[in-house]
Amino acid sequence: MPNRLADAISPYLRSHADNPVDWQGWGAEAFEEARARDVPVLVSIGYSTCHWCHVMARESFSDPDLASYLNEHFVSVKVDREEHPDVDAAYLAAASAFVGGLGWPLNVFVTPEGRAFYVGTYFPPQPMSGHPSFRQVLEAVTDAWTTRRMEVTESADLVAEALATASRQGMTIGARPDATAIGAAAATLVAQEDPVHGGFGDAPKFPVAPVLGFLLDRADRAEGTAGDRAEGTAGDRAEGRSLALRTLKRLGASPLRDPIEGGFFRYAVNRDWSEPHYERMLYDNAQLLDLYTQAWKLTGEPWARAVAEGIARFLTSVLALPGAGFASGQDSESTVDGLRVEGGYYTLDEDARKRQPRPALDAKVLTGWNGLAIAALARAGFAFDDLSLRAAATGAADKLLDQHLLDPAPGGTRLVRASTSGRVSGAQATLEDYGMFARGLLELALATGEVRYAVAARHLVDATLPPAQDPLTFRAPNGADPVLAAQGLDLAVDPSEGAYPSGLTAIAGAAWLLHLLTAEPRYLAAAKSAMAVLGGPMLARPLAFGAALRLSAALLAPVEQLVVVSPDGGPADTGPVRPVSPPAALDRNPGGLLVAARLRATGLVAAVTEAQAKAFAEAGFGLFRDRTARAGVAAAYVCRDVVCSLPVTDPADLPAGTPGSTGRPSGTTMGA
Repeated sequence: MPNRLADAISPYLRSHADNPVDWQGWGAEAFEEARARDVPVLVSIGYSTCHWCHVMARESFSDPDLASYLNEHFVSVKVDREEHPDVDAAYLAAASAFVGGLGWPLNVFVTPEGRAFYVGTYFPPQPMSGHPSFRQVLEAVTDAWTTRRMEVTESADLVAEALATASRQGMTIGARPDATAIGAAAATLVAQEDPVHGGFGDAPKFPVAPVLGFLLDRADRAEGTAGDRAEGTAGDRAEGRSLALRTLKRLGASPLRDPIEGGFFRYAVNRDWSEPHYERMLYDNAQLLDLYTQAWKLTGEPWARAVAEGIARFLTSVLALPGAGFASGQDSESTVDGLRVEGGYYTLDEDARKRQPRPALDAKVLTGWNGLAIAALARAGFAFDDLSLRAAATGAADKLLDQHLLDPAPGGTRLVRASTSGRVSGAQATLEDYGMFARGLLELALATGEVRYAVAARHLVDATLPPAQDPLTFRAPNGADPVLAAQGLDLAVDPSEGAYPSGLTAIAGAAWLLHLLTAEPRYLAAAKSAMAVLGGPMLARPLAFGAALRLSAALLAPVEQLVVVSPDGGPADTGPVRPVSPPAALDRNPGGLLVAARLRATGLVAAVTEAQAKAFAEAGFGLFRDRTARAGVAAAYVCRDVVCSLPVTDPADLPAGTPGSTGRPSGTTMGA
């Protein structure tokens, strides 16, 4: 039997390479074989840090007798949901027609045309608590396929047609949520708070970082118009921020956080955040780093900075891969004194851990998730004046630009979804990758003053903008997964969020930030169209659409843009940030404007030298046009709604920093 997974990019697939199951990776060949043999396909979807995925692999997929039955009656396909999120989304949508409460491993039985007709998650090796064994499931599916084929295929076709219709209908532009609707969504979230232990709802408990980000911004929504006032009183909005801050404080002191290595686990089984599921994910920790950085800037509380710095330490010392960006996650299972124990490593103190192997990393480098980490580390490095964090963000960005970016010229930009040890995956990059990486590059440009990152980000966003004849919104330039597209199963847009922003929200957020830097209306229009597509889902299920709500709220309010320009050769002129760069204290500017910029908790903040400002302006970023120092000292420019104030050199002359001011600064339009 050929070992088809031994050379897979995905560590998850390689972990199944020695199974007696004749696994194939995702591709057209598996479905062609199924047609030739006239057998169904088992599409088994999981990921490297999934505990029950590993359990089922040991119990069932390693069983020679069960594997023999699978090999005779099925074509078996193993999929890493993180490498192929579009495949996962398509089959989750199909699976939802059969059963609720889905998770991973996701085992979907499909026709050779890819149409789902039976689905389940974890199946035990023996019947248990009313659940059939995996062997019983396989035998029942085989019986249905051989004796009731017409019924099976008709049902599968109906599900596929319904999903295709729903996908087309979902990709329409409706009404973008107004301030009243967003206020109501925030009130729904406040009502769902667990008043005893923090967070939302009962068990299991997830940190839901996007929702906390939405609520953390609540007190900064503008009140300058009737629509803004309809969003609720200042007290209502302050409650949203208070909820986010007390939740972050509770999370930081809870068992969900590893106090030794600093990272957060994915979720807790119990309402009081105890009994974590011990996998640690890049996307969770990147977003939480950003939230704790913002919480520190808002409050100045030591707990917020301590947690933020702990997460940053985890990212840069545990998940960082030598010269390759950041790993996707770390396994929940570990080997302690030769025994496999879920979470056992994390019960040890620091000295005991040094004598044990760390839990394995999923060393797969995902473009989108690395973009989240780049953004968070850049912002934290700027806020804390920590050159090492900005260096970590820069190193990851440079590596991805070198290894994950194809055809970097404008109009030809294509991304790679994933790589391992420098080998790139053939999986299609999604909007998630374009949006998160573009946002990370823009945040890095603002933190370092290096315009090349902003230029690269603009190319990525431009590659996803819709053509003039298509009035809808962003599209991944690589197109849909070719196998899904051939089967008619590709989703026009995957709106799902939850643990991190959807691809549509991510790319819309990057476009909005580009608008703030360039004043180009096409970016703002595209971002608004995207949020109109998600308007219905985000209002119906606010807990699952925190990132979309956060961006939608931001699009309703004026946004403050603060640019501090220092003389060339001054304290801010550190040059490109590299791991070997010497320490530099950017807060030694005599006027203190850089200190004020770093502590700014809201709006867009940039600190550049005059030469850097000129480079940004020449590259088409209008926010930096004609921005210079004054009489040899740093000067700050405050802009709102692309109208900028006259420069100030004394930090005492800066406005309070909330974008909700009803007044208008005197000065000129951005770029004029």
